[in-house]
Amino acid sequence: MATITLEQLDPLSGAGEPDGLYEVVDGRIVEKTVGAYECWFASVIFDVLSPYVRSNPLGRVVQEMNFDLRPHVDRERRPEVALVSFERWPRDRRIPRTRSWAVIPDLAVEIISLTNSAIEVGEKLEEYFKAGVRQVWVVYPVQSKIYVYFSTTAVRSFAAADELDAGDVLPGFRLSVGDLFDKAGSPA
Repeated sequence: MATITLEQLDPLSGAGEPDGLYEVVDGRIVEKTVGAYECWFASVIFDVLSPYVRSNPLGRVVQEMNFDLRPHVDRERRPEVALVSFERWPRDRRIPRTRSWAVIPDLAVEIISLTNSAIEVGEKLEEYFKAGVRQVWVVYPVQSKIYVYFSTTAVRSFAAADELDAGDVLPGFRLSVGDLFDKAGSPA
């Protein structure tokens, strides 16, 4: 995983930016390794969440968006999928043309790949909640489980036989965990 400093970037041309996805940790750019299956799974989650959020005008669902979590933590994190409510970013407010979006998402979805460590996932959870994220879904494709965090100490586990209820983050939303994993298929 290559790292470069923010100072090495040309803010106008984007020169020096990594070709792939990255996050910013303590002022350093850290390339984010995401596998093909995890990208696919993120698309499946986006396809499930987006129509619900649009039809119940709750906000915007995005994929692989870099979020600027400062001043809460010196990070720009890129969850695989995120929801930003209209309460946090009004519908009529334009999205900026910046490297990262300076808003705290209500929901962040992280999909565990072969390159994720437990320490990394734990650090992201701490950062998200310190910044004000209301809910984090940590998806384990190999185990067909989703852990929904309401804080760093309040978590609920959902298996294939369960129905996920996102509470007040997505009022009225229900998701059959088994159907989600069926749509995504198993990793090779």
